[in-house]
Amino acid sequence: MGVPNLTQHRQHPSLVALGETIRSVRADRGISQENLALLADVDRTHVGRVERGDNNVAFLTLKKLADALEISVAQLMKKAKQ
Repeated sequence: MGVPNLTQHRQHPSLVALGETIRSVRADRGISQENLALLADVDRTHVGRVERGDNNVAFLTLKKLADALEISVAQLMKKAKQ
């Protein structure tokens, strides 16, 4: 028997919405998760956790990701509608 995936029980809807927005903007711009991580100087696994809504992203990390995506933090938040 494996360890249960508790991720869905820890995710806050606001974090999930923000992560989905980051993933959507990234995909629209044709940027891979790995390339976004390089552009933002953030570990790729951390980007993945942010996109899944697993991590409560720190503001400075969010700013780095937004800058790399050429979008403001305010625009990301508005798109996430949270």
